[in-house]
Amino acid sequence: MEGYLSGKNIAITGAGSGIGKAIALAAASEGANIVVADYGVALDGSDPTSDIADATVEQIKSLGVDAVAVAGDVSQMQTGEDVISASVNSWGSIDGVVCVAGILRERMLFNMSEDEWDPVIAVHLKGHFTIYRHAMAVMRKQETGGSILGITSGAFTASTAQPNYSAAKGGIVSLTRSAAMTAASISLRGGPAINANCLAPTAKTRMSENVPFEIETGEPSDIAPMAVYLLSDKGREINAQIYSVVGRRISVWNQPKEIRTMFAPGDAWTPTEIEEMLPNTIKQEPNPFIDDLERRMKEMAQGGGS
Repeated sequence: MEGYLSGKNIAITGAGSGIGKAIALAAASEGANIVVADYGVALDGSDPTSDIADATVEQIKSLGVDAVAVAGDVSQMQTGEDVISASVNSWGSIDGVVCVAGILRERMLFNMSEDEWDPVIAVHLKGHFTIYRHAMAVMRKQETGGSILGITSGAFTASTAQPNYSAAKGGIVSLTRSAAMTAASISLRGGPAINANCLAPTAKTRMSENVPFEIETGEPSDIAPMAVYLLSDKGREINAQIYSVVGRRISVWNQPKEIRTMFAPGDAWTPTEIEEMLPNTIKQEPNPFIDDLERRMKEMAQGGGS
């Protein structure tokens, strides 16, 4: 089967439904063999089942490529190893990974319990680490290298009702940038080409149903072409990037850097000197998300919003 990913072996977590399934089917339609890694849990992480992973495997096989299912908790190191080993043992390599698996437990920060914090961080952030770690260990020894693709969210900037999710997604951004730095160092030392990037998708899935404000959105299938491109040899030179994908729109995020600096007039700062100088020198950076929140709340107070 000839396609954009012909001969590639790709592992995708959360591939049993939603965005993960859309990426898995698109990658398979472009010629890739797929490890369908999905624990089949409910939105809050309960009631695991392998049924949806098995069903997706059958759909993929009907496209003329191969697929295997791995049902396990991606926050566990053994599961991460099992996912990568499933590809290597079945087809001889792991050419790309996509980490989509996630759960939600919504609560305002001042009401959130440890039991609502820990599982979300574990599945999202550690679930990326377990896959990244084992994938990179294999990819750096393959002549063909590989592609690593994380799934973050615009919520990595901040979230009112999902601070656990936001923190995990922010961690995924930093982890992926670290993976990209590692990949670059491997390549600069004469090793294989590896890239690591993030998508920040917005689509109609079971996770997006409870988003508190109206947001621009699309379908899970809208995300898949960008994922396929970044997993392909054609996209291998793209590294350390975050792309939003919403419907027909693809946007690239800025890279973090210091933008203004001030120096103490003497050997060390005093609080009074900072008070006097900061507002007139480095100032604050506007936060568009707080500005947008203020605008929305004003509209609601005036009866102009819902």
